[in-house]
Amino acid sequence: MIIYKDIITGDELFTEVYKITEVCDGMLYEVQGKLTSRSEDVDGALIGANASAEGGDEGSEASTVSGVDIVLNSKLQETSAYNKKAYQSYIKGYMKAVKAKLEEQGSKRVQAFMAGAPAAVKMILGNLDKYQVRESTPPLPHVR
Repeated sequence: MIIYKDIITGDELFTEVYKITEVCDGMLYEVQGKLTSRSEDVDGALIGANASAEGGDEGSEASTVSGVDIVLNSKLQETSAYNKKAYQSYIKGYMKAVKAKLEEQGSKRVQAFMAGAPAAVKMILGNLDKYQVRESTPPLPHVR
């Protein structure tokens, strides 16, 4: 299985199980997720539990979680701390960090990255209200 990771933090972002499209001349990946709802209930029979014949089920209440499957499957935490202006400030620093990392690795992609970065940032900022932004460790937000 291919796992896509952030070049700076090493955080796992998504896997090949989703439909992935390169956009902005290969500068960004667009990953198609689906809105879903799922139960977080534990079936006691799966862990060897046996309901008492004397009393009813004393288990917890049913719980359901809804969201984008990529976010739920990867246990990502969304943040709403970034409006367009704040994210614009953040993304400039992030792009500088990516450039430095590519240079550190001796990558031949530095020139292509620098040429394509402005269009990628413009696309992200133009569509920021359509994206989910997730927290990272250390705190570096990523567009989802």
